[in-house]
Amino acid sequence: MGLRDKNWYKDIILTANIAEASPIRGCLIFKPYGLEIWENIKQNLDYILKKTGHKNFYFPLLILKSDLKKEYNHIKGFAKECAIVTHSRLKFKNKKLILEEESKLKNELIIRPTSEAIIWDSFKRWIISYRDLPLLLNQWSNTIRWEMRPRFFLRNSEFFLQEGHTAHSTKKEAIRHCKQILNLYKSFIEDILSIPVIKGRKTKLEKFAGAKTTYCLEAILPDGKALQIATSHFLGKNFSRSFNVKYINKKGIYKQVWGTSWGLSTRLIGAVILTHSDNYGLIIPPKIAPIQVVIIPIYKKTESFKILEIIVSKLIIFLKQKKITFRYDNRKNYRPGWKFNESDIQGIPIRLTIGKKEIEKGNIEVFRRDTRKRKKYKIINLKKKIIILLKQIQKNLLKKAVKIQKDFIIKVDNYQDFKKIIKTKGGVVSSHWDGSTTIEKKIKKETSASIICIPSKSYIKNKKTGSCIYSNNYSKQRVFFAKSY
Repeated sequence: MGLRDKNWYKDIILTANIAEASPIRGCLIFKPYGLEIWENIKQNLDYILKKTGHKNFYFPLLILKSDLKKEYNHIKGFAKECAIVTHSRLKFKNKKLILEEESKLKNELIIRPTSEAIIWDSFKRWIISYRDLPLLLNQWSNTIRWEMRPRFFLRNSEFFLQEGHTAHSTKKEAIRHCKQILNLYKSFIEDILSIPVIKGRKTKLEKFAGAKTTYCLEAILPDGKALQIATSHFLGKNFSRSFNVKYINKKGIYKQVWGTSWGLSTRLIGAVILTHSDNYGLIIPPKIAPIQVVIIPIYKKTESFKILEIIVSKLIIFLKQKKITFRYDNRKNYRPGWKFNESDIQGIPIRLTIGKKEIEKGNIEVFRRDTRKRKKYKIINLKKKIIILLKQIQKNLLKKAVKIQKDFIIKVDNYQDFKKIIKTKGGVVSSHWDGSTTIEKKIKKETSASIICIPSKSYIKNKKTGSCIYSNNYSKQRVFFAKSY
């Protein structure tokens, strides 16, 4: 795989057969292994969302331009990323396929960059009284946003998306729901993906188009760059006003509802690859690994090794009972070394090797992908050990990632030091900022570092006031700056 050069990330994706580029710029072809990773992420999160009262819906891929325009900041934020559907048709003429223009559509259609517009148009019909609230919807979909600089999973023109949309009777309830979802995302990402995240909120410049407040989770990757990994938006009454969504309260008075939206995407796959993988290939946390255990038998073609098959068959019965995904790699046309290399590249958490020597001693060799360490275990103790090892690998990946995150957070109070660190070391710089959008833009222009978030209290031990890193004006608290994907 080579060293972590500029092609390292792309090489892993292609070699592990996760995805490949399609003929359409910025769009991916998901291969089965990559799609299974996403499906495992989806399955885990979908269970949690349903458990907390959210119902799955599906809305059309196409939205009306007139609906998108109803919320000014929303259309302003997404205008450059929208894909517009032209009213035309293809036909054959003289054995050639030609595009024939027709009359223009009265109301142009746009492929959704996000679904607030069409969903709030539906809320207008669905919400009548206080009995209809809160309305908690979730959608698993794909979406299109034209990207200037596409990159596998991190920035694609088309990507898979989980997006939640809710309506509430009070401001307090809506904000509480926003924060509840952010905490839910944080637990999910750290527990299932083993990626530590920083919790905070976005500045006015960086918030979601159409939101009053955007709460966010940011991951710090091993190269020192930040990645926005999930967001939760308090929409206030912005969309309920634009779409005239009202309900009758208990006193019989019409009130406008309060809204939220929140989501994450296949960007998570990119985060997993960049956070955990190494020069040998992928490393996938067991809870989302398509294959958690691979069993590789070693014997010569001339040997008939019935006892090996008996041991493996019992092991397979156990793995099925415990719902541990596995592959019994008994392909005859591939050498063991080739199979070892393939399992490394695919990031399979545990590899079991069993041959004549192991059976004679009553052992099986166990290889951990996260530490690359091998150890012999007695066959009779192996079943319990597999369950323990999967849990240990999951925890160890998070532990390693937490250390990387902590090492990259640096407190800086001098602008010259700030510029030097951003340029050379990278990482997250904790510095004071005066709250001015103008200053925020200047810092970004001069250093390419943006304010990734105004961190939650837990990340700032002493929330002291100070002087802005750039202007020396009064500052309420420190914020986190970093270069981002």
